[in-house]
Amino acid sequence: MATFFVDSGAITPPTIRIAGDLLHHLRSSLRVHAGDVLVLNDGCGARYRVEVTLVTAQVIDTRIIDQQTESARKNAQIVLGQALIKGDKMDWVIQKTTELGVAGIVPIHSAHSVIKPNPERLEHQRSRWKRIAQDAAQQSERWTIPTIADPIDLTEICRQYASAPVKGILAERSSGLSLLSIPLPPDPQHPIVLLIGPEGGWAPDEQLLAQEQGFLPLTLGPRILRAETAAIAALSILQSRLDEQLQG
Repeated sequence: MATFFVDSGAITPPTIRIAGDLLHHLRSSLRVHAGDVLVLNDGCGARYRVEVTLVTAQVIDTRIIDQQTESARKNAQIVLGQALIKGDKMDWVIQKTTELGVAGIVPIHSAHSVIKPNPERLEHQRSRWKRIAQDAAQQSERWTIPTIADPIDLTEICRQYASAPVKGILAERSSGLSLLSIPLPPDPQHPIVLLIGPEGGWAPDEQLLAQEQGFLPLTLGPRILRAETAAIAALSILQSRLDEQLQG
């Protein structure tokens, strides 16, 4: 059953009131009626199964049937530093990496990025990315929505994650380590930070900067992948290894 995210302020046990965009989606697109059962998520680790009691043009009222709490995390989360790529491709990376469980996405200004965000449209772009991440998190029944940071320079993301024990930068034609062999952090509180370049790849001085800040040079093999393909491939490999770590 699909889950839908609601603002924590809407949760007033034993009821939850739905308004705004979600109201219109449930009422107009899904044709929700009184008596239907939904799953609502507060995005902070609590999930509620509810029965719809009232549907109007202004609100949907629900009654809480039961509640679940997210289990404690047992493996590391992944933070993706994605160099900015063309609009629809960046949207696609956000959508698919959210489905794959990324914890946070940090857009990065880079020397070879084709697009340069207009500061006047930054708020609109940020809202769009967050909406894409929320929709993908709902579709994949995640407990939380990944954070989407404002675009920053490579120097700044290196500074922010200076203490991360496992961090790497993917580059084409690299003789770096395989994602299949890098060590995984034993502490679930420590993230894995992964930097992926734009369509034109990282500039040599950017690769050098990241490596001087402790980012391991990484490779996905001999094939040259598109930026958006590299993000999906890398996340898939790491999540598979993290799942195996839990089972081992």
